[in-house]
Amino acid sequence: MSGHSKWSSIKRQKGVNDAQRGQVFTKLSKEIIMAAKAGGPDPAGNFRLRLAIQKAKESNMPADNIDRAIKRATGGGDGVELVEIMYEGYGPAGTAVLIEVTTDNRNRMVAEIRNVLTRAGGSLGETGSVSWNFDNRGVMTISPNGKDPDEVALYAIDAGAEDVQVGGDTIDVYTAPADLEKVKKALEDNAVKVESAETARVPRTTVQLDEKNATQMLRLVEKLESLDDVQKVYFNAEFSDDVLASYTS
Repeated sequence: MSGHSKWSSIKRQKGVNDAQRGQVFTKLSKEIIMAAKAGGPDPAGNFRLRLAIQKAKESNMPADNIDRAIKRATGGGDGVELVEIMYEGYGPAGTAVLIEVTTDNRNRMVAEIRNVLTRAGGSLGETGSVSWNFDNRGVMTISPNGKDPDEVALYAIDAGAEDVQVGGDTIDVYTAPADLEKVKKALEDNAVKVESAETARVPRTTVQLDEKNATQMLRLVEKLESLDDVQKVYFNAEFSDDVLASYTS
């Protein structure tokens, strides 16, 4: 399992406290808005929107908030224009970092991201500086729940998954973005519980970090994720389970 996947799994297990919940709802609303703008307001014909709504419901986001976000996307909101931007940069030990942003203020956002990266000993990169090392893929995390992991892997591969990685208590399934929904449905039809499903940037090559650099990297990712307009942070760092357990304890 990649460093990014490990970090994402830990965050899901920990959940969020009341102080973080409002920020999480804000980020989820933005994803719903952009999904509805890109593919239309009807979830039946918009897989990205269906995923965004599902994630919002799993986070206990009120239905009224979801409806308001969809209406805002179709002109029923405050009229603030949101844009999606992918920033590229470097973290500790030259690790590659992609920062996915949805914002109404580009200038503020680039200044905030540059400040966080610089304070962590990293730097903001030019467009294309690190994105070449990441592929856009469908990613699912599965809890076997007593099922044979090899059997689950076969379900996924038969349904069209490109790769399956079994590690610890979870199974990571990778697909082409267009096949994510098909593979997810096939797994669920076989009574396999899909903990999360999303399109994500997956690194082609990774960098193994020692304890010091891994800790600095995790602090950097947390600081970036704490920015209101940052939706997701991807990175190509690898670190041990022991380091992650120590950091999150």
